[in-house]
Amino acid sequence: SMWACRTIRANVHRRGVSTAPSARHNELASLSLMEAKEWLDTSKTTSVELVEATLAQIEHSKHLNAWTSVQNTEKLLAAAKEQDEQRAAGVKNVLGGIPLAIKDIFNVKGTVTSCSSKMLANYVSTYTATVCEKLEKNGAILLGKTNMDEFGMGSLTTFSHYGPTINPYSPKDKQLSPGGSSGGSAVAVAANMCYGALGSDTGGSVRLPAAWCNVVGLKPSYGRCSRYGMVAYASSFDVPAIFAKNTTDAALLLDAISGADAYDSTCLDENVDLEEFFQEKSLDLTGLVVGIPQEYNTAEMSPEIQQLWVEAANWLASHGAEIKTISLPHTSSALATYYILAPAEASSNLARYDGLRYGHRDKASDKKSVAELYTQSRTEGFGDEVIRRIVMGTFVLSQASYEDYYLKAAKVRRLIKEDFEKVFKEEKVDVILTPTATSGAPEIGKKLDNPVEAYTNDVMTLPANLAGIPAISVPTRLVSGLPQGLQLMADHFEERKLLRVARVLEKHRLSE
Repeated sequence: SMWACRTIRANVHRRGVSTAPSARHNELASLSLMEAKEWLDTSKTTSVELVEATLAQIEHSKHLNAWTSVQNTEKLLAAAKEQDEQRAAGVKNVLGGIPLAIKDIFNVKGTVTSCSSKMLANYVSTYTATVCEKLEKNGAILLGKTNMDEFGMGSLTTFSHYGPTINPYSPKDKQLSPGGSSGGSAVAVAANMCYGALGSDTGGSVRLPAAWCNVVGLKPSYGRCSRYGMVAYASSFDVPAIFAKNTTDAALLLDAISGADAYDSTCLDENVDLEEFFQEKSLDLTGLVVGIPQEYNTAEMSPEIQQLWVEAANWLASHGAEIKTISLPHTSSALATYYILAPAEASSNLARYDGLRYGHRDKASDKKSVAELYTQSRTEGFGDEVIRRIVMGTFVLSQASYEDYYLKAAKVRRLIKEDFEKVFKEEKVDVILTPTATSGAPEIGKKLDNPVEAYTNDVMTLPANLAGIPAISVPTRLVSGLPQGLQLMADHFEERKLLRVARVLEKHRLSE
């Protein structure tokens, strides 16, 4: 089949001896998506050559462990050749022949969709997720699946059945985390292994790795893109999201994957109207109000990041924006609210992996009762963090705790949503500016005294998921050699406005 898999299992600890990609391949792989498109349109390269260039980078960067599987080379080259022929015949495909990466949480027919879990290590998809189908319809070439925290649960891409993914910005002497849970996709874009990638963002799983890997991470509004075919973690938070080398590329991908879907009732009918965004190149933000929420100035935030935040606000002001201090009073409750509601939804969503219908099954199952089979299969199939969240979720939904935890958290979620509504609707704020993370990328394998410590990585990104609003992380200058990101949030379905301001913010990095 088109999707015969050649699986990569990188030896993470030892750099494999591989031949470096040629200068031509390096040049092609480092193009942005828009540039690659232009090069194809002006016959400066072919899709076959782009696939060869990205495969060379994948081979060269094996030690980063970004992929769980890469498609068979012949099949990829055949698909690229077909796109080249279509282009020669005058067929215009928006993403015709552009190699992209997909987080291993999206079903693509005939490929293994493992969610980086032992539970689904051998599960072959019988259908394709809507967003992947839309990419393919637009002519994109899906190179393979990328590594992630198991079932999307984690913010470091260390909770994977296939081992951790390594941040390409790691210094010589230590391995840094790329962020998570979509760390593989972030690294694939950052290390020029593809021209853009899909991830999923439940509590910051695209924006956090984007910040730590120096790429753009766009989380669309809840309901902007179909969730059909994306394996569920927390259904009222999950959003298919985008990694790109710049904001224009992100807009192009958003345009391709958004829009109506009969298979997802929470999905909005109309596409984002980005025509204006692509036409208008102006960086003038006159009349736009940028809100700075005082509650985001947390004790955990490093002084360098605080400095970056101030600089960014001044930069936007220098382009005509009005800067306004705002209050989002329930911010401090966001972390607790999320870590009650998301595990509750997860415990319900992950109940389907019972060892009977599909997924991992305990080998000695025939000698056991059904209850034992369930327990044994789930204990073997799930990793520690997933088990932790299932137990947490089951607890908050139990009869004794439901009112104290789940119900209370659902009410606080509404208050958090109302905080944003007040700022956007009553105070007429257009976008909100905050850092994406409170610190730089941490070292892999640094033992945390307490798993809950890792949860604080999400403190800046969670509120947007609780409210369902769009948000984007834009790379800034390096802080002591490591990438950092700034986050913009806008009101529901205001992606165009968000991208417009992000494009100005992105120029700040280049102005250094």
